[in-house]
Amino acid sequence: MELKWLEDLLSLSRTRSFSRTAAERFCTQSALSRRIKALELWVGVPLVDRSAYPTSLTPAGVVFRDTAEEVVRQLLEVRDDLRDRLQPGSEAVTITSLQTLSVACFPQWLQACQQRIGPFDVRLVPDNMHGCVRALVEGSCDLMLAWAHPAVSAMLDPERFPSVLLASERFLPVSKADAHGQPLFALPGTRREPLPYLAYGPDTMLGQAADFALKQRQHQGVYLRCCCENPIAEGLKPLVKAGHGVAWMPESLIRRELDSGALVAAGDASWTLELQTRLYRRAENTKPVALQAWGALKDGLQAPV
Repeated sequence: MELKWLEDLLSLSRTRSFSRTAAERFCTQSALSRRIKALELWVGVPLVDRSAYPTSLTPAGVVFRDTAEEVVRQLLEVRDDLRDRLQPGSEAVTITSLQTLSVACFPQWLQACQQRIGPFDVRLVPDNMHGCVRALVEGSCDLMLAWAHPAVSAMLDPERFPSVLLASERFLPVSKADAHGQPLFALPGTRREPLPYLAYGPDTMLGQAADFALKQRQHQGVYLRCCCENPIAEGLKPLVKAGHGVAWMPESLIRRELDSGALVAAGDASWTLELQTRLYRRAENTKPVALQAWGALKDGLQAPV
């Protein structure tokens, strides 16, 4: 059971609409429906009456909602209390980041930023895209480090949440190379022998980007068989290297393998997207150190967009 499932149910009980709750929770309606269903499976009884409009909770759902409200409140209170006690200091910059970027990008970004403005304390919170966006919207972080692509919206108002471009890189399908340096699994596959596909899942930013790349080529026929799903790129990378299938990967994560020839592109350039790494902030944030870091980036790289 996940905390976000409880928060989904509480939001749905307020809005009485799957579409409004999905917008409030920064996810697709289908993803929200899956999470509510997962919660119902965990509880063991239906919590939502889907036969009525507007949507309402079942009697069991009403009872469970009351407990869920108290559980969520207590957990968030304890979390905030521990953060206040254990964070490096009140002036520390809290940065939420996608898990892969917290390893692949954050150390280089921090070093470059501190070279411009001097040392400062940082608290890094790796999370998925939903968690990162929520932390930024609720104000529990100062900055958010995330990937971006025009076709995959973070659902953030650019006036309230400006961003600065840190880097751009290729997001390409890759496969283990055979003895001749050719991909073991070459797109688009065939109807008779679909390619084993290593996926991120529909609720992830990289998963949505890969889905967009696939949809662009659907008219030509794409034949894949999802054999593994992992929301973290570092989790799929060893499987690609071991020859278990094809996966879309950020180039920065596999540059060494591409240079050595261990991994090769599984398709031509038309299968590749340009992935941006962006740093976001709340326009209302007035923490001096966070503004200094933001200003250094704005001056040293590109203007916010």
